[in-house]
Amino acid sequence: MTVLLLVIPLALAFGTLGLAAFLWALRNGQYDDLEGAEHRVLQDD
Repeated sequence: MTVLLLVIPLALAFGTLGLAAFLWALRNGQYDDLEGAEHRVLQDD
């Protein structure tokens, strides 16, 4: 039972960290052009 006192806050901290990383990537434009990369791979320059 005492292990829950460690695991629950740790899981909440990791979840918050993951959400913060996702929001940071979203604000910095990481998901702006999802289809452009697949078209650039197929182009023969």
